[in-house]
Amino acid sequence: MHPLPHPAATTRRQWLLGSLAGTLLLATGCSKSAKTTARALPKDATLLCLGDSLTFGYGAPAGTAYPPMLEQLTGHVAQNAGVNGDTAEGALARLPALLQANTPGLVLVSIGGNDFLRRLPPERTRAALTSIVQVAAASAQVVLIAQPEPALMALATGALKDHEMYAEVASATGVPLFAGGWSHVLSRPELRSDQIHANAEGYKVFAERLAAWLRERKYVA
Repeated sequence: MHPLPHPAATTRRQWLLGSLAGTLLLATGCSKSAKTTARALPKDATLLCLGDSLTFGYGAPAGTAYPPMLEQLTGHVAQNAGVNGDTAEGALARLPALLQANTPGLVLVSIGGNDFLRRLPPERTRAALTSIVQVAAASAQVVLIAQPEPALMALATGALKDHEMYAEVASATGVPLFAGGWSHVLSRPELRSDQIHANAEGYKVFAERLAAWLRERKYVA
């Protein structure tokens, strides 16, 4: 979602991913399906919103992305860690520094749309999503946010549905899945700035639906 700038050096990215993989194996004891239970966040807990242009707020004025809207709705500081054009592997490489700098109570993971648009190998995207969830879960609660499957007919008609990979990763890792949020917004022309990005009203609607979901599950008051 939005073309990537020039990519980082491949060797550095491979080194980072390799280091993360080694750390992950030690931290998880090779367990891939440990179930998690939602816990109410302390009032001073921050939310780390990890993602791509849909998190950054591409297509809308500054300050109208979903993280600042979510901050207003929940009262929790929300860090916008969205990068235009980012992929799941890119988000994974950024994650350790973000966790160290923000010490979040909850990490909201919304990434993968660019992988699908560029037809990257599904196994790479699935592996990166799984690693993101497991690395983040070592120090915070995690919610996985589904993104749409960008089928040409669905993009043309607006009848979008979540990519099945998110349900698979959520089931394998035991983290909660916020389903249908982006598919709902991006299926409605009045909530879009283009075929694959929301407008200010769309980001607001997404934040409202996510905040309601978080309240239902007792993450926030």
